[in-house]
Amino acid sequence: MSNPHLQTELPGPNARALIARDAEVISPSYPRDYPFVMSHGRGTEVWDVDGNRFLDFAAGIAVCSTGHAHPQVVAAVTDAASKFLHISSDYWHEQMVGLGERLARIAPMGEPAMSFLCQSGTEAVEAAIKLARYVTGRSRFIGFLGGFHGRTMGSLSFTSSKYTQQKGFNATMPGVTHVPYPNRYRPLFAGNDQGAAVLDYIRMLFERSVPPSDVAAILVEPIQGEGGYVVPPDGFLAGLRALCDQHGILLIFDEVQSGIGRTGRMFASQHWGVSPDIMTLAKGMGSGLPIGAMVAKKRLMSQWKRGAHGNTYGGNPITCAAANATIDLVEGGMVGNAATVGAHFTSALHDLARDFPCIGDVRGKGLMIGMELIETDGSPARALCDAVITRAFHNGLLLLSCGTSTVRFMPPLDVKREEVDEAMALLRTSLQEAMVLSGRGA
Repeated sequence: MSNPHLQTELPGPNARALIARDAEVISPSYPRDYPFVMSHGRGTEVWDVDGNRFLDFAAGIAVCSTGHAHPQVVAAVTDAASKFLHISSDYWHEQMVGLGERLARIAPMGEPAMSFLCQSGTEAVEAAIKLARYVTGRSRFIGFLGGFHGRTMGSLSFTSSKYTQQKGFNATMPGVTHVPYPNRYRPLFAGNDQGAAVLDYIRMLFERSVPPSDVAAILVEPIQGEGGYVVPPDGFLAGLRALCDQHGILLIFDEVQSGIGRTGRMFASQHWGVSPDIMTLAKGMGSGLPIGAMVAKKRLMSQWKRGAHGNTYGGNPITCAAANATIDLVEGGMVGNAATVGAHFTSALHDLARDFPCIGDVRGKGLMIGMELIETDGSPARALCDAVITRAFHNGLLLLSCGTSTVRFMPPLDVKREEVDEAMALLRTSLQEAMVLSGRGA
């Protein structure tokens, strides 16, 4: 399509030159989807090194929650950086304590909470599973097929959204049993209530192969991210909570992607009113700076003895300053914007689906939205999904996929309705072009 914001062919000459340099010195393991080379960004808009402007509906994989270079976040980081860059978690400082106070105030535990600060989601998950083992004295866990929890060896043992992440790294941490995640669009069990069926499956495991008295925790994403932006049926998370309470098992919610306003609530679990014992956060918490947190009920976290767990960079003043500013902005209106603009976005996608039978399902909450593409027989349209993502880039829209054939939309939480409408026009064109390229017509 003709986009006045695109000044060169894609990738342009400057982008091609930098990509060539990268190929000589950077690991090939990064899963890059298309040749976007960023120069700078403001809000939902980003520019590449050749001056081409794009709408960013990937937001650094749901990381740039307040948009690119939000002035309030930049000011907080600049002020913190002017004082000191690092002191280590051996000492105390205002930004770290202030963030702990914020997290304790907003945590959905329903009782006092404490935080362990780190640098990433995978480190937050590592801390969560270590705490669960420490306080329960148990060694086994339940995870979910399609889940993504990180790539370090402990969290990798739970990750099962793609076999690529596990291939070549056996053996990971033992003791993790995977069960299906309830998917209403692609059910694995008989019956209409996939959530109840999964709960029954876990009960069967407890009776036959996994002694519940050995299980430290169940680790679950309240809304599956990498696995396809799958929203669980109502009642499922509450059922997990009841099952955990029955057997003295801890319930861990991985809110690394869904937390901090992404779904139109501060935490995705709040849509169902279910409280975890432990929660992991990262991604959008720092508006782009590397920070994570493991938040737990105080009565659990306080059992850790001095030196039981720690890190060097946890509570870094610069990243904590970014997180403090981010939470202020999200609470100050962005979470509400995610709900209202997300509803407008979802409605527009449903309208689009009426024109494109290849759109099998639109699902999500707030600004965590998935659009699953299908073949004419209803099977996942993997190649078509890849083509849509690629064509969107060439039309000026940055997107990523998840699951087998789902386009995911995760723009900054302050995205405007007008930007959603612009993105929808670009998406429509990209779908039409991808259909032609796949031989399915417009």
